Amino acid sequence: MTTLRKAKPFDALAVAGILGEFVDTTPWMPRIHTPAEDLAHAKHIIDRGWVTVAERGKTVVGFAALNGSDLNAVYVTQPARSSGVGHALLNHLKAQSPRLQLWTFQANDGAQRFYERHGFTEIQRTQGAANDEQLPDIQYEWHKETAA
Repeated sequence: MTTLRKAKPFDALAVAGILGEFVDTTPWMPRIHTPAEDLAHAKHIIDRGWVTVAERGKTVVGFAALNGSDLNAVYVTQPARSSGVGHALLNHLKAQSPRLQLWTFQANDGAQRFYERHGFTEIQRTQGAANDEQLPDIQYEWHKETAA
């Protein structure tokens, strides 16, 4: 069973680990931040109140970061992917907001399928000049009133 809750400062290490795991297991994703920088980023977004974590038992298996309507992150540990964790996180955030927008990388086919399955519409594609990784990306948007 997956439990969702607001992240606490002690979750920063788990959140940073999930970020690092994604980078380290994704061949097309460059590592541009050190693990210490990942931890500082995790602490920062948790301190701002943006992060919801997903737990199974007492283990954090995923998280999402929402700043207003900007969905900055949805990450799930590799063993928990395709098990409903991302779905639970996204539905939790959609229930709280009339509109969400996000960016994902064009190389991330799985994320594109996930967001499109959940009613997100592609808004634009760029060559990645505005993201840290400099990778081509896609902006998506979801509106509660137009969702089926």
